[in-house]
Amino acid sequence: MRKIIGGLLLPICSLETAETSILGNSMISPQNYLIDMDGVLVRGRSIIPGADDFIHRLLERNAQFLVLTNNPRYTPADLAHRLGTMGLQVPAERIFSSAMSTARFLQSQKPAGTAFVLGESGLTSAIHGIGYVITDLNPDYVVLGEGSFDLEQLTKAIRLVAAGAHFLATNPDPSGPGEGGTVPACGAMAAFIEKASGVAPYFVGKPNPLMMRTALNHLDVHSEDTIMVGDTMATDIKGGVEAGMETILVLSGVTQTEDVVRFPYQPTRIVDSVADIIV
Repeated sequence: MRKIIGGLLLPICSLETAETSILGNSMISPQNYLIDMDGVLVRGRSIIPGADDFIHRLLERNAQFLVLTNNPRYTPADLAHRLGTMGLQVPAERIFSSAMSTARFLQSQKPAGTAFVLGESGLTSAIHGIGYVITDLNPDYVVLGEGSFDLEQLTKAIRLVAAGAHFLATNPDPSGPGEGGTVPACGAMAAFIEKASGVAPYFVGKPNPLMMRTALNHLDVHSEDTIMVGDTMATDIKGGVEAGMETILVLSGVTQTEDVVRFPYQPTRIVDSVADIIV
């Protein structure tokens, strides 16, 4: 039987020695973590068993980590509150969303620009936070997030993109969970706008390694000292591999063991859940 300690996969008989070596030896740099949220820490409105202890161990050890989410709807404070109601205590400053990554991309490309935004408070507050003006009058960008959009809003976005506004989307996820079942997500709405306008969006969120790199810069850490933990081969693991990180696939979410062999890229390690990661 094996466990992961400090990013190393070791036999169970080596646990005591490994913990002393990894945690007690200042010569060995501690690992940093980027951690997906849905399917890794929570499933629906429930905590995945062991996730609370995992986060507690990271905080206790003063490890550098961020919880990453492609969900652009909520601010970090909103998400921290939602996780807290489930019993998972994650500080708001440890949460990084595709909305935040999108805002930083906009700031790097065209500071103090303008954008027409289809999205909720998590996205609009991030874009206002970089000094952007949100407008439908000849904007530099059309930025698509997630939410309930009517045909008038989508038509306006299509016309602005067709007229020359750059088209950004927070993430390529085609669907997600909602009240009563599956609902269309950013990727599906982006396809609608692309089909009508003839212009493809630039997706900022996972699996784009840009989001991983932006998160690493936010933490001020390096990819070679950081592990990406996720449940989805096509987003979390792909993005981690392309950003130059070691990766851990957990089997508590979307991807199952038999699915892994189909992919040309492979995770560094596979575990049942974050409960098996000892930090």
